[in-house]
Amino acid sequence: MNIILFDDSKIKKSLLPFTFTRPVSEIRVGIFTIAEKWSYIAGTSVSYLTEAYLRPKYPAKIAATNFLVNGSLCPDKALFNAISSLAVGQVLVKDGRLLAACVNYVPFFDELDTMATTLQINYYTQETIMLKNTWDIFAFNGSQIKADFKYIQQRLSQKIEDRFTIVYNEIDVFVEEGAKIKAAVLNAEAGPIYIGKNAEIQEGSVVRGPFALCEGAVVNMGSKMRGDTTIGPYSKVGGEINNSVIFGYSNKAHDGFLGNSVVGEWCNLGADTNTSNLKNNYSNVKVWSYQALDYLDSGRQFCGLMMGDHSKAGINTMFNTGTVVGVNANIFGGGFPPKFIPSYAWGGSEGFQKFDFDKAMQVASKVMERRNVMMENEDYEILRYIYNF
Repeated sequence: MNIILFDDSKIKKSLLPFTFTRPVSEIRVGIFTIAEKWSYIAGTSVSYLTEAYLRPKYPAKIAATNFLVNGSLCPDKALFNAISSLAVGQVLVKDGRLLAACVNYVPFFDELDTMATTLQINYYTQETIMLKNTWDIFAFNGSQIKADFKYIQQRLSQKIEDRFTIVYNEIDVFVEEGAKIKAAVLNAEAGPIYIGKNAEIQEGSVVRGPFALCEGAVVNMGSKMRGDTTIGPYSKVGGEINNSVIFGYSNKAHDGFLGNSVVGEWCNLGADTNTSNLKNNYSNVKVWSYQALDYLDSGRQFCGLMMGDHSKAGINTMFNTGTVVGVNANIFGGGFPPKFIPSYAWGGSEGFQKFDFDKAMQVASKVMERRNVMMENEDYEILRYIYNF
């Protein structure tokens, strides 16, 4: 199967700021990104159909027969079987939304919305897991860790040799090669715990599942990692984290609380940064929508911070419930900053100015170089597009 994961244009807008810098299917939810999940279940590599400015980094690979799959869908066996059973010229639809199509050509991105009206429609009636809003990322994260863990369990876990580490329900703890665990408490009674290749859990840390620590990531000394949390590759975390997803290469290395939140790549939260995830009156949290250009009711009582790639927060930053931060923003100073902070904003509660693009790129390049990653021209052009968005 040649699987091409396409961006649903409406969903892509509702998942900003995270989809400014990536296709929808490159969002991490559970242990893996959505694209990685499809690769696992299909046993093959996948490619992308996305907006023009993202295509140099995320191109489509076209074959004689192509299965176009909605990139916001988390796969399961029933869904995969339904899609792989499609014949050329057929589409799969649920509740008026295009899930997949089998075609011998690949349409332009702006033609996807009308595809279902020109081909033979098959209706899918089973339940699906689909990201439609930013808060869905943390809301589905626990169940997706459990789903992804089933792929992991097909292999053999490394043994935990440290005699000062306590493990509850060891059968649901998986440790990859090169991982280090010292004097920690791992409790997998409520869900599995995954510890990736060369990841590290330092002394005095307490971890409750479902929890995923991806390749090269570090949990610093004395940390409290609550359930339904994913720490993406090469991130460093400390303090207290609950039901949150960090995509990768980001730091929340010090004390402070992060709850019901999503943090992109290459972000940094300064020491004692805290996020509020519950309003004092216990009402639903409203979150800024790039699509509606207004605050929308999330329908959730708990919702914290949504932070796009390359954004930073200085020490003692206090984020209110449902705060949305764009790409390459720099937040500092006392008091609560606004609940919506645009991309390339520089400032805090007393006001913002626009971050100079060249200076922003200098910072981003230095941050990436510290992890031995060079900024490619494709990355630079994506960030410049967002600056002019």
